[in-house]
Amino acid sequence: MKEREPNRKTLLEAKNIVKVFGSGAYQVKPLKGVNLKLYAGELTLLMGPSGSGKTTLLSILGCILSPTEGELVVAGNSTAGLDAEGLAKIRRRHVGFVFQGYNLFPTMTASENVMLALDVRAAPVVDPPKHAVAALTAVGLAHRAAAFPSKLSGGEKQRVALARALAGRPSVILADEPTAALDAENGRAVMALLAEVAKDPNRAVLAVTHDHRTIPYADRIIRIEDGIISSEERPQKDGSPPAAHDDHHHEPQPIATPSVTTEPATTQPTGSDKSLRGRFRIRRHA
Repeated sequence: MKEREPNRKTLLEAKNIVKVFGSGAYQVKPLKGVNLKLYAGELTLLMGPSGSGKTTLLSILGCILSPTEGELVVAGNSTAGLDAEGLAKIRRRHVGFVFQGYNLFPTMTASENVMLALDVRAAPVVDPPKHAVAALTAVGLAHRAAAFPSKLSGGEKQRVALARALAGRPSVILADEPTAALDAENGRAVMALLAEVAKDPNRAVLAVTHDHRTIPYADRIIRIEDGIISSEERPQKDGSPPAAHDDHHHEPQPIATPSVTTEPATTQPTGSDKSLRGRFRIRRHA
């Protein structure tokens, strides 16, 4: 049953999204008219069986794919009629991704992976190294800023990925199966961080998941089946922490998302955004 919309800012809206791959006898239609909104200050879970259209929908919401029909609006920007570069421009400025496989560059430290995201976004940051450390501090990993991915645990890699997604303060965070590769304790820690990140009144968080252990952290649960939204609910929260905590689990510290200090308007990027344009360089000291 669809719940009444909250009195909160809508940061992403999908309107009658249809996606078709192929043609004729080889046509596949994973999305058949999806309508959904993501609201500021909320953690939304998107759940459904394999083949239900979750991954395709996430790719469209993240401006990686264009819908065959329908319209997507991200932070007030419509994607209607945009080419690949136009979609990339919205994605870089307004969307942060947390991938199941972490997708960290193995030859870069945790801090450098976060700074690279700032460069891709062309975010106007006065002191990128300081901002990167602040993002890592927000996820409890300041002490691992100089560590390479090979020296990080699975839970630490996912937290670096979350810090990278937060870099530049995007309006929407999209997480693809964020707990799938983690054990129970690290999975809870990552979900607690996502829930804390979602409290920002200027950000919406969506996590695609099969993991029912994530449900206690959700403000809202959307279920998709056979390419359409089948249900939507808001779990009742009594203010108590989710169950299944163990003696070795430590609650994460409240997140203070690093702010972006903007430079004067004359220094803002103009024209078509290009990634890795060297606005600030990542250097290591011998």
